[in-house]
Amino acid sequence: MLPTASRGRSSASTSRANSMYPQYLRRIVKWQQMDIEYTFWQMLHLCTSPKVVYQHTKYHKQTKNQWARDDPAFVVICSLLLAIATLAYCAAYDHSAAHATFVVISVLLFHLLITGAILATGCWLLTNSYLREETPGSHVVEQRVEWLYAFDVHCNSFFPMFVLLYVIHYFISPLLVAHGFIPLLLSNLLFMIGASYYHYVNFLGYDVLPFLEKTTVFLYPIGVVFVLTPIFILIGFNPSRYFMNMYFSQNL
Repeated sequence: MLPTASRGRSSASTSRANSMYPQYLRRIVKWQQMDIEYTFWQMLHLCTSPKVVYQHTKYHKQTKNQWARDDPAFVVICSLLLAIATLAYCAAYDHSAAHATFVVISVLLFHLLITGAILATGCWLLTNSYLREETPGSHVVEQRVEWLYAFDVHCNSFFPMFVLLYVIHYFISPLLVAHGFIPLLLSNLLFMIGASYYHYVNFLGYDVLPFLEKTTVFLYPIGVVFVLTPIFILIGFNPSRYFMNMYFSQNL
């Protein structure tokens, strides 16, 4: 009977997770139900002390019995800030309102939402398939990573990278897209820091889950970034010029 009970608890947990999505989506259009102040607190600490944010994730699990946020405020505000930053780039480098609209929509969809959904799904599959600790007793309640939590971790990781590679990058972009070794070096260093910090915060998000093991696998991409950066510098690849050319090639 014990395995049956365990499966029952697991299916109940899955059912509770599935019922969470409609409520989450409904709250996207209800600003009065969003905790805006707490969202900005999280954003600030993700840039300065990301471990503090994930300590609060533990408290959320204890009070709400789920790891994922039930408040879409973080995604909504992050999307708005990304749209504003993209509009600033369009104002500086674009001269067509139609093209600017296309750029804003494509950045929101591909840089944050679609890419985030793909990365979150990959991490969700990886953690649930290979990184969960084996529980020898069948009476132990099975725990799994929620997909929405994996997407939360992506959004948490994206925000500090957004500050570096969209906001700070914007103010120094005239230097970074110029020709020469100094722009090449600075651009690669900035992207190296941004990408490394993304993967570090991503690691923290899964390392805080007590039922996962070997979460250091999420730090491995940082090694790849450190290997690729000097190679990019040697071959003269400027990531700032590359990504800016994707949208504003005629105006650089």
